[in-house]
Amino acid sequence: MDAKRNKNSRHKSARFRKARKKRIKNTLLLLLVLVLVGGAGIGAIYLLRNGGFSNALDESYVASREFSGGITGTDNLRADGFAKNLCVVVSDVPMDGVSLGENQKGLLLDLDDRKVLYSKQALQKVYPASITKIMTAMLALKYGNMDDVVTITQENLNLEEGSQVCGFWAGDQVTMDQLLHCLLVYSGNDAAAAIAEHIGGSTEGFVEMMNSFARELGCTGTHFTNPHGLQDENHYTTPYDIYLMLKEALNYPEFTQITQLGSYIVEYTHADGSSASITLTATDHYLTGEATPPKNVTILGGKTGTTDNAGNCLALLSQNAYGKPYISIVMGASTKDELYEQMSSLLQNIN
Repeated sequence: MDAKRNKNSRHKSARFRKARKKRIKNTLLLLLVLVLVGGAGIGAIYLLRNGGFSNALDESYVASREFSGGITGTDNLRADGFAKNLCVVVSDVPMDGVSLGENQKGLLLDLDDRKVLYSKQALQKVYPASITKIMTAMLALKYGNMDDVVTITQENLNLEEGSQVCGFWAGDQVTMDQLLHCLLVYSGNDAAAAIAEHIGGSTEGFVEMMNSFARELGCTGTHFTNPHGLQDENHYTTPYDIYLMLKEALNYPEFTQITQLGSYIVEYTHADGSSASITLTATDHYLTGEATPPKNVTILGGKTGTTDNAGNCLALLSQNAYGKPYISIVMGASTKDELYEQMSSLLQNIN
C-alpha cells in the first residue's frame, strides 16, 4: 500500500513539473512575441519619421507619413513650417511716441529676433501705389537677364497723365539693368511697363506672374493688376504682405544695392542711334537728404509709393548701431513731411 502511494505521489510530482515547465515555456514565448511586436512598432515609427526620433513638432509635415496612395503618396506636399523664420502679426501692438492717423497702417519688425515691435492694422488691405515695384523688381531679378537690351514700345508709354516717368520714347534701347535702376531709384512707371512686357511677354502675363509669386510668399491679402501700382480698386495688398515681399527681395543683393542710391544716370540709345542721358533723383527723401533718419540708424533700402488713393507710403529696411536689421512700413500719410516724421518716430526705437 505504501509503495502504491509513493508511486502515485511520484506521478503527481512529475505531472506538476511538466505543467510548470509548460507554463514557463508559454510565458517565455508570450514575452518573446511582445518584444517582437514592440520592436516592430518602434521600427515602424522610426521609418515613418524618416529614420529619426526628433520631436515631430520641429519637423516639416509630410502627408505621405500619415496616408498612403493617391496624391498624398508623394513628398511633394511639404509644409516647411511657413512662419518659422517670420515675424508673425496677430493684433495691433502700440508703441510710445508713435501715432499714425486713424486711416493709416504700419509696422516695425525686428528681423533677427522675429519680433513685432509695432503694428497698426497690418493685416488690413491698402493700396500699395509704387511699393508694387518691389514685386516687379524681384521678378526682373528672378527671371530677367540684366544685359538684355529692351526696346521701349508705345504701349509702355500709354500711362495716365501725370504719372511718374523717366521720359523714354518709343524705340529707345535700354538694358534691363538700367530699367531696374529707373524702377527702384526713380520709380519710373514707363520702366515698370517695359520690364513687365519683356519678362512676361505682355503686361497681362507679367501680372499673372506677380500674383503667382505673391501666393508663393504667403501674401494672402494681395492682388495685383499692373506692374507699377497706378490706381486700380482691384490692385491691393496689406502692410504684412509688403513685409513678406520686401523680406524676399532682400535675398537679391542687387535690390539693396540699387535702393540705397540717391540718384542714377541712365545712358541709352534712341531709335535713330543717337545717344541720350537722364539723371534721376531718388524718391526716398532719406537718401536725398530731404529727411534725416534718427541717430545711428542706417537706411539700407526699400521703396516709396504715392497716389491720391494710397497717400504717401514707405517701406524700408534699416539697421541699428549694432548692425541688427529692421523692416518698417508706414502707409497712408497725408503728406511727405508727415510720412518721414512718422517713419522716424518708428526708427528712433530700434536702438
